[in-house]
Amino acid sequence: MPQFRKIEVVGLGYIGLPTAAVFADQGVEVVGIDTKSGVVEKVRQGKAHFGEPNLDALVRRVVESGKLRASLEHEEADAYLIAVPTPLRADHRPDVSFVEAAAAAIAPKLKAGDLVILESTSPVGTTESISAIMGAARPDLSFPHQKGELSDIRVAHCPERVLPGRILEEVVNNPRVIGGITRKCAQLALSLYQIVVKGECHVTNARTAELSKLTENAFRDVNIAFANELSVICDLQGINVWELIRLANLHPRVNILRPGPGVGGHCIAVDPWFIVDGAPQDARLIRAGREINDAKPDFVVSKVRKRAGELRQPVIACLGLSYKADVDDLRESPAVEVVKKLAGAGLGKILVVEPHVNRLPAELDNANLELADFEVAVKAANLIVLLVSHRAFMHVDRDMLKDKFVIDTVGAW
Repeated sequence: MPQFRKIEVVGLGYIGLPTAAVFADQGVEVVGIDTKSGVVEKVRQGKAHFGEPNLDALVRRVVESGKLRASLEHEEADAYLIAVPTPLRADHRPDVSFVEAAAAAIAPKLKAGDLVILESTSPVGTTESISAIMGAARPDLSFPHQKGELSDIRVAHCPERVLPGRILEEVVNNPRVIGGITRKCAQLALSLYQIVVKGECHVTNARTAELSKLTENAFRDVNIAFANELSVICDLQGINVWELIRLANLHPRVNILRPGPGVGGHCIAVDPWFIVDGAPQDARLIRAGREINDAKPDFVVSKVRKRAGELRQPVIACLGLSYKADVDDLRESPAVEVVKKLAGAGLGKILVVEPHVNRLPAELDNANLELADFEVAVKAANLIVLLVSHRAFMHVDRDMLKDKFVIDTVGAW
């Protein structure tokens, strides 16, 4: 088995830092690279810069052992893992500029025999593109898009498959899809992941691996869109959508997901657009699902506006900002979108409750908004909007809800 004495992880975010830490915990020397000096300094202190169960303790241990270092500057290594963001642009097209910049930055450090793996969720063809970028920068080396199995450098794609709140468990135990530009690229990448991954690893080509991750999230997005569309229909027809779904799911071959205020996070709310961008005339169902889910916050806002119009002095408690329960991740959160639209509508005083943050994000900088304690907000409000099913919200005293309008967007109450 090839020896990977040193690994460089490019990007110390939600995926990169846990990945770097688990490799370091297996005794591999790891250097983590980030462009943000604050992130680098935090890791050097042995701390995680975002909330994730058990991550702080692991980072502290591997930093103190000397196996994990953080740096702003790239170094020579035997394998390079790119785990940088791939956000959407305003026109719903993927922005792969961070991936391309990472490939360009790695290129000067490469030597024959090195492995480069793209972990960032990316449009089909991105792995081949970074091979071309590195090849153009290093004509003294050969790359798989040029020389195939005879290349000096191996390039592969292995998309992350983790859930915030369970990252350290899932990065080790989940099955992985490993796609190489060539067979040897995939096999070398497999030997690297076998250092830490206990789940089954499935080897394929890079383009299939890229689309597999996008497909996983598009599948969930379309299914959630079906549930969200049902919730709108049920509201129109005076039917309890939660009871409807419970009864429909009694069928042994039906499994309808739960509706909500929309879809958030950096995966399900983003990745389907990568498929649409690659096949705009044919990805009709996937596009429709995205549009349904993107429209759901407006539906919630309309319900709140209607109820607020029935109150003389509305005091609205919005419960939850994160994109899913019991995490501090606000990326692409429909709850944030709902709160922002409500504040802009000037409906009255709005108390925001989010137990996992200590201040409102910059996009919610509005005089109508106030971050408040759960019990204080529920007691003061005459209109309560449950946006996230945090455990902290589940055991509310029902007497506190008497004589108040309640809009439960997640079916938790």
